Parts: sequence; structure tokens; C-alpha cells
Amino acid sequence: MTTEKNENNSNSSAPFNKIFKRDAVRAQMEVKNWQEAVQIAGQLLVDTGSIESRYVEAMARVVHDIGPYAVIAPGIVFLHARPEDGVNELCFGLVTLATPVPFGHSQNDPVDLVFVIGAKDKNSHIQALQSLAGLLSDTPSLEKLRAGQKDDEVFAVIQSWGDNHR
Repeated sequence: MTTEKNENNSNSSAPFNKIFKRDAVRAQMEVKNWQEAVQIAGQLLVDTGSIESRYVEAMARVVHDIGPYAVIAPGIVFLHARPEDGVNELCFGLVTLATPVPFGHSQNDPVDLVFVIGAKDKNSHIQALQSLAGLLSDTPSLEKLRAGQKDDEVFAVIQSWGDNHR
């Protein structure tokens, strides 16, 4: 029988680019509003089994109740909720939007990169978040993420960056 601690340890040591689920990366999606962006991005990780549907609902509640603090940079949101809201494994997903949508942030709206972060605890995702911050601070990689027209192109940017920055 595997303990939760062992599962967290194996996930937290996974390379950053392996935490991104291939089936949870979509390029140039069309959405009407931030609620639909949350739903689509979250459902991709539900479909991989990485999170439960209640986690998607919790992410939407966080944005609604607390506000758009998760819009961390111009055009970039890090959607998340609490681990106990339904995270099955450490995971990241990404949806790029064909037409950016506002989340209500006074400086960083509208959003065109919608990241979903699922963490099993308060610490296992920290290293992966640091790597993600590195990717997003690399201007050529960020431009490639935004320009990618196909899912595989966007996923390849993540994989390449992760392989070259271990």
C-alpha cells in the first residue's frame, strides 16, 4: 500500500515539464469569459484524472470570492484551490486563449495564458512553480507559448524549456 507521503515525494521530484499533462494543454481556445476559461482549463485536468471536478468549482469560487489575485502578470493567471478540494496528483495544465478575457485585475488584464495548478500539499509544487516562473520570464519562450497555434506546439515549448533548464 502506497502512502500519501510517498506519492507526494515521487510527484515532487518529477521534472517540471513532466508535471504538465499533455492532454491538459490546449492552444488558441475561444472562451466568452473568465468563468468559461476556468471551466475549460480545469476540465482538461479532470479528464486526465489529476483533479476532481470539485477542484474546478473551487478554483472558480476562489476567483469569485477573493478576486483576481491569481492574475500574476500581464495576461497570465495561475488558477488553483486548496489541495483538499480535490487534487489527486501534482499537476499543471495550460490553455492559451485566442482572444484574451478579463479576470478583473486592474493592471494585468486581459488574460491569454490560463494555467491550472494542482498541488497535493503546501510544498510539493514549489520547485515546479519556480521552474514555471523561469519559463514565463524567458521572453522567447513566453512569446512561443502565446504564438502557438496547435496544442503540440505549445506543449513542445514547455517540454523543451524543461529539458534545457533542469
